[in-house]
Amino acid sequence: MSTPTTVHGHTTVHELLASMGAAGRRLDQMGACEAGAGNISVCTAAPIALDELFPHTETIDLPWTVPTLAGRTVLVTGSGCRLRDVAASPTANVAAVTVQPGGSTGTLHYADDRAYARPTSEFNSHLAVHADQVAERGVDFQAVIHAQPPYLVSLSHVPALRSTAAFNKAILRWEPETIVQLPAGIGVLDFMVPGSRELMENNIAGLRAHQIVLWSKHGIMVRSDDSPLAAVDKVEYAEAGAMYEYRNLCMGGLGEGLQDEELHRVVVDFAVPTELF
Repeated sequence: MSTPTTVHGHTTVHELLASMGAAGRRLDQMGACEAGAGNISVCTAAPIALDELFPHTETIDLPWTVPTLAGRTVLVTGSGCRLRDVAASPTANVAAVTVQPGGSTGTLHYADDRAYARPTSEFNSHLAVHADQVAERGVDFQAVIHAQPPYLVSLSHVPALRSTAAFNKAILRWEPETIVQLPAGIGVLDFMVPGSRELMENNIAGLRAHQIVLWSKHGIMVRSDDSPLAAVDKVEYAEAGAMYEYRNLCMGGLGEGLQDEELHRVVVDFAVPTELF
């Protein structure tokens, strides 16, 4: 067997697939990816030898034109695939797409056990976020995840919380760690049709300012410069805050949570780069 190709300085393709699998399992444990819901992608500028794991190819039209990603490879879960299955059968559930010059087409690399017809239906949003972050920040590696964490989604159905300011005030007040891990908080979008251009464009803008964006009455999208599993870590902190807020609402709002002054002390002591408190 050939030596795994190194990407992102120290990570191999095999390890990337393992991180995607671990992320899928953790999201499943959180109840955030029922059946075929949820999707994961990794975009890297590093050259990757794909033939060993994905020996077959075909040319596909991309759902969004991304010239800035030309020559880059995107590992992405397939449409209808269960994220909990990625760990056990990565090549059955993950496609490798190399973006061709011009960014409107790609080379789809797949394995004999391919269990999907095409990449995820949210592939347009994944590609758009990767392309925008390359243009805005010059990143050479990024993981993006869409999932449906139940407490975060539940709170997005509460009209009074459906704004960025109100939502962050609600979920950041329960644990001191949350503001440290999510210094920009969560960006909140109104409901938009899943897979639509409207959602894609608003999601791009939201992820410029935030690491996590909440798609009201639907789910979240999160990005990480480190790994898929690191992206899920951020989701866990956000979902924990949402869980405490949900439980407090069930108790009639008796809990006071951390006060703004207390959160400001955390921000100062930990030198958190935030303007929220």
